[in-house]
Amino acid sequence: MPVTNAIENINSQLRKIIKTRGHFPTDDAATKLLWLLPRNITAGWTRAAPDWKAAMNQFAILYAERFTHPYD
Repeated sequence: MPVTNAIENINSQLRKIIKTRGHFPTDDAATKLLWLLPRNITAGWTRAAPDWKAAMNQFAILYAERFTHPYD
């Protein structure tokens, strides 16, 4: 997923949640909602990028002096 699509997705979800709530009793209530929503959205981002293992192997070959394998 390109970065712009992820950003647009978050923005649309923020707009949607604000629109459905309509009115907030305090500024703190609005702030809390806007803080919790991205945290909940990103919690589901656990899937690795497609072909990440192949890319990681290429990085290890091309940039051996700078690349550290995450599983070591």
